[in-house]
Amino acid sequence: MPKESLRDIRKRIASVRSTQQITKAMKMVATAKLRRAQENILATRPYATKMFEVLSSLAARTSPDAHPLLYRREPKRLEVVVFTSDRGLCGAFNMNLIQRAEKFLQEEKARTEELALSFVGRKGRDYFRKRNVVMRREYVNLFGKVDFPLAARIGEDLVQSYTAEQVDAIYLLYSEFRSAIQQRIVLEKILPVTPRRAGEGEETPKGPAAVEYIYEPSEVEILGKILPMYVEVQIYRALLESVASEFGARMTAMDNATNNARDMIDRLTLMYNKARQASITKELIEIVSGAEALK
Repeated sequence: MPKESLRDIRKRIASVRSTQQITKAMKMVATAKLRRAQENILATRPYATKMFEVLSSLAARTSPDAHPLLYRREPKRLEVVVFTSDRGLCGAFNMNLIQRAEKFLQEEKARTEELALSFVGRKGRDYFRKRNVVMRREYVNLFGKVDFPLAARIGEDLVQSYTAEQVDAIYLLYSEFRSAIQQRIVLEKILPVTPRRAGEGEETPKGPAAVEYIYEPSEVEILGKILPMYVEVQIYRALLESVASEFGARMTAMDNATNNARDMIDRLTLMYNKARQASITKELIEIVSGAEALK
């Protein structure tokens, strides 16, 4: 085999080895960030879950006219907040969310007058920007740095849109963190706040669990404080779930890329050794043939 081919193989090995070092470093960074993100979501999830239980139970015992966020209108105008990442290299994390959003749009297209998307993360925004989709708002270039003030800002925008009757229902679409190798796509309605259904851990208002609450101060004042806070907390949970899922997906993707790079280096090294041995054998044959011709 020509020496140029040997040089090409050596360059490919060096290139793959360099890529392997990058993917290994990215895996280590994602692993470190995943630990912190996992701690945050494990600390927040019980509070958010219990708050949802209390609010849904409260909604079952309260008149829908008690607060604008409880009032249910005919869902003619829907908005979906899609939580994706700002960066790639995280496997199918973003595409799974995008495909679920497209499926929801197709399912609701015939039943609604307007479907709008809002985005947390650049990847979802960039994908749907090239398509005929109504885009209401975007929150991009966060780079994993999420905090409660961000959730409060998003929640305030959503509450304002719903109370102004710009939309009739608002959904959150995000990836729920299960483990580093498993994430679950979640599509849940956040507004209006709906009563708990039977079979979700509490009996319906018609059963024995239906008790009347005594409000102090007034019902209107309490609902005016707690309902917007509920929206902010659920958005904050979705942000933390999405961040943890992103780091888990990136860690898994970079681990697979590192392993694939190692396998490719092994194959290229074997190819290089075979080519080098063939080149040496050819040179020896030429030397022996030349020596035989001189006799």
